[in-house]
Amino acid sequence: MKAARKDDMNDRSCIVTGQSRSAEEMIRFVSDPDGNVVPDLKRNLPGRGCWVTARRDLVDRAVAKKLFRRGLKQDVTADLELGGLVDHLLAKRALGQLGLARKAGGVVTGAVQVEKAVRSGEALAVLHDPGAASDGVRKIDQARTFVLRMDGPEIPAFKSFAVGELDLALGGGNVIHAAILDRQPGRAALRHLVFLD
Repeated sequence: MKAARKDDMNDRSCIVTGQSRSAEEMIRFVSDPDGNVVPDLKRNLPGRGCWVTARRDLVDRAVAKKLFRRGLKQDVTADLELGGLVDHLLAKRALGQLGLARKAGGVVTGAVQVEKAVRSGEALAVLHDPGAASDGVRKIDQARTFVLRMDGPEIPAFKSFAVGELDLALGGGNVIHAAILDRQPGRAALRHLVFLD
């Protein structure tokens, strides 16, 4: 008889959609001692947990339909602003990962460096501050389109953070554009970004 794999034994089905996904694509929720639903982004809090696909609309739906009670198998209270809290925590975690990736050489900043990384095939994704000038964004978008037309990969662009947050996370002077590079630190940072848009 074949031994069950650890992943097979963990039920990671979204309480909203019913679909099974990997832990990296989902958020675990638990009940705190007062019976409030709290997100467990590190997946290490004690107690019974339930899972929701890492999308704001699905967290909001779980709250509205009181699905956490069934998922956690107890009477719990889910704050109406739980989706907003999750968004904030995911953004904070993504910014932290970007900062680590920058220190490890997995992120470059500045419009010229970003465009160069895109055209050379090094960029996995680009980031723009919401206050970025349209001219700078347009030039980088042209580089992304060029790569795609040359049968290269589609390079996603993100405007996931508030004005100035990219600058704070990357520790630069007025960071408006950044590129995540195809290196281990960059790939790790990108995994956290995909849930923000």
